[in-house]
Amino acid sequence: MNLEEYFPIFLSIIIASLIGIFLLLIGYLISPRQKFSKKYLPYECGFDAFGDARMQVDIRYYLVAVLFILFDLEIAFLFPWAIAQESIGLNGFFAITVFLAILAIGFIYEWKKGALDWK
Repeated sequence: MNLEEYFPIFLSIIIASLIGIFLLLIGYLISPRQKFSKKYLPYECGFDAFGDARMQVDIRYYLVAVLFILFDLEIAFLFPWAIAQESIGLNGFFAITVFLAILAIGFIYEWKKGALDWK
């Protein structure tokens, strides 16, 4: 193991760290420092809290979140599979078919629960 081969990586880390520290320091030095008593109230908006924080939330919010994760995972796994499709062969094809079947089951669940209906 030759440390000279890792020098560009160490140099990149040092330069990125220095740029980050410099930007934080500049932001701290030129930012306005005004103290408002209302700024330190809950939620930093100046309004008193209204309602209960433990109110009931519609299930569609959670279903939309699950739907987003479902399609996000699909894209995250399909791009590398498409790139390496020739080298992974038939086993990779069957693995991605099972993966897409599981995603399809999740999509059907979302559909049946009404997450795709915007009433």
